[in-house]
Amino acid sequence: MLQKLRTAITCEYRLLLGAIGTLLLLWGFGALAGEMIEGETGAYDSKIELALRHSDNLAVPVGPAFLKTAMIDLTALGSETILTLVTVLAIAFLLLRKRQNQALLVAAAVGGGALLSGLLKSQFSRARPEIVPHLVPVHSASFPSGHAMNSAIVYLTIAVLIARSYEDARTRNFIVGLAVIATGVIGFSRVYLGVHWPSDVAAGWLVGGAWASLMGLVAVTLQRRRKIEQPARPSSDTEQARP
Repeated sequence: MLQKLRTAITCEYRLLLGAIGTLLLLWGFGALAGEMIEGETGAYDSKIELALRHSDNLAVPVGPAFLKTAMIDLTALGSETILTLVTVLAIAFLLLRKRQNQALLVAAAVGGGALLSGLLKSQFSRARPEIVPHLVPVHSASFPSGHAMNSAIVYLTIAVLIARSYEDARTRNFIVGLAVIATGVIGFSRVYLGVHWPSDVAAGWLVGGAWASLMGLVAVTLQRRRKIEQPARPSSDTEQARP
């Protein structure tokens, strides 16, 4: 009984922290969007973009030659094709493990996130940066970064669901940490390649992280509900005592 009480308290504590974290991320996105609309982010955005290019030739990014190729390869991890493939593989894996609810949650999270990304881009309609030449082709609006937002949604949501299968805190932190690093690298690559302002990427991280956090809260809530609705199994002593 005491162990169940401790588990319930821990679960409530995690739900509270998750809700607070989600609200803080949404608040950060709203504040950043307001600054962007008022033009307050322009100076910082331009300074960072120019710092990543050679001053005598803005078409050449800083760093060794292989870094440009590496960034082009890494930015593809946040493309629609790769994210769709990762999502399909994750759903197939969860279905194979007979985790239909988690598979449905991943599908809803990714599909809903893609719709949200499109709505936000059309709402703000920010132009792509033209201060430096683009090193990869782009076509949609700039704010927020779809690569940063959708990679956060896909990789973080999947990582959180997988991490919940492990009791060891170090293992859970390692899995989620890999997703965070992947999302961070993808976002940086968009700025390095000159196709997004830094504030676009930051906004994508914030709203994508908030969405993934919200999906995590939904997963915890559904899991708790299933445990409550699941009838308690009789103990072995009770079963032996039956005639």
